[in-house]
Amino acid sequence: MIGRVWRAAAGAAAIVVLVTACGTEPASRSREDAIRSTATAVPFTGCGKVACTGTLAGAKYEIEMPRTWNGTLLLFSHGYRPAQPAPPDFAPVQTDAQDAQDAPTDAVATALLAKGYALAGSAYASNGWAVADGVTAGEQLHDFFVQKVGKPDRTYVWGESLGGLVTELLAEKHPDWIAGAAPLCGVLGGSNLNFDLAMDVAYGVKTLLAPGLKTDDYASYDEAKASFEQAQKAVLAATNSTAGLGRLLLLAALVDAPTQTANFDGSTLQSRGGALVEGILTGLAFGTTIRQELEGRVGGNPSGNEDADYGARVSTSERALIESVAPGSTAANLALLAGGSRVAPDAAARAKFATLGTPTGAITVPTLTLHTEADPLVLVQNESVFAGKVAASKATTADLVQLYTKAPAHYAKRAPYGAGHCNFTTDELTGSVAALDGWVRGGVFPTGPAVTAAFRSDPGLDLSYRPGPWPAAPS
Repeated sequence: MIGRVWRAAAGAAAIVVLVTACGTEPASRSREDAIRSTATAVPFTGCGKVACTGTLAGAKYEIEMPRTWNGTLLLFSHGYRPAQPAPPDFAPVQTDAQDAQDAPTDAVATALLAKGYALAGSAYASNGWAVADGVTAGEQLHDFFVQKVGKPDRTYVWGESLGGLVTELLAEKHPDWIAGAAPLCGVLGGSNLNFDLAMDVAYGVKTLLAPGLKTDDYASYDEAKASFEQAQKAVLAATNSTAGLGRLLLLAALVDAPTQTANFDGSTLQSRGGALVEGILTGLAFGTTIRQELEGRVGGNPSGNEDADYGARVSTSERALIESVAPGSTAANLALLAGGSRVAPDAAARAKFATLGTPTGAITVPTLTLHTEADPLVLVQNESVFAGKVAASKATTADLVQLYTKAPAHYAKRAPYGAGHCNFTTDELTGSVAALDGWVRGGVFPTGPAVTAAFRSDPGLDLSYRPGPWPAAPS
């Protein structure tokens, strides 16, 4: 089958492949027969005989089995867990192997168990940008499940954020036992691309607002933390002057910071400004304390901006907005950015970092992604980059479906869905699994009515949305 990139569109016809139901399964089946099996009571060893919580190679794991198993194993990979207290509040963190997580939320786990799915998830052997540890944890837990609990008819891998990246890497590596993948709000553009953008934020803040900011090569966590805190004060102070607001708007334009977040609906100029500031500070967190951890992991700074053309990133509409707030400022500030001292990556560190999380796009199992349209941490444009890789890959043999959720125009407190990082409803998360399962096992392609039904007509689902190009692409 020729690989294709699909984005669900309203009104598109679902492709249905009828599978004959059978009451009993043959003693010997092909893998394809097992994947398409309609069995609803697959035998397994219960947790009374097997330790369904424990530790594998230094990583805690958790397995939950339904009363009656449908033969599907859902293997979940959790998101980023900081190795040290992280911005903005620097709350204390547990830095040893943390608790396992087999689903995004308890409500999601309960709903999936009720439908007969087996759930499994693992912590990683280390915290921080532990992509390789996440892949290893997934492999080990799958093997443990097969050996000790039961043989799945099919295994789906899924995960959020950094776990979405882990999910895709697992799926590319193990099509021999993975039948489908659902990377959610994932860093699918790759590690280097995202941290180059974080470097753009740090460089911009240093050049325009906080000259003392150190952008890389941190001697310690404390130095990185101090750099963030210094720059955070400068960013917040900039909101109090016309010149500062102009510079903030320019910084937001350089990285396409969303105008909505979980905390700001962007419905007023004040709210939109709050969202842009939150987006800038989120990128700055990537570029300081999180960068410090990964520099230690890869032996140097992997990011740079030597070739960045910042002027080309500012669209006509963005320039007009900046000029309406701070007339005459855009050209002057772009000149400062063009003339600043650029940052070169450490070549060895960059090459090593690429091996710790760069999807190839060579998908060989059905892959369904889900992303909020307004994500200040892992930009939705990661999906555009990934779709481009899938379309360009000559090794791709499966299809990609990309789904998006849109926030309401107004919300007083936290956005209920669609804005913020991995801010999904229970119906959206369980709907992703249902749509993937209907696709893999039932042959129902997840587009149009099939998606709406799987998501239970969730109000956030936006079938018409298409993300733009990566921010570093010229406007």
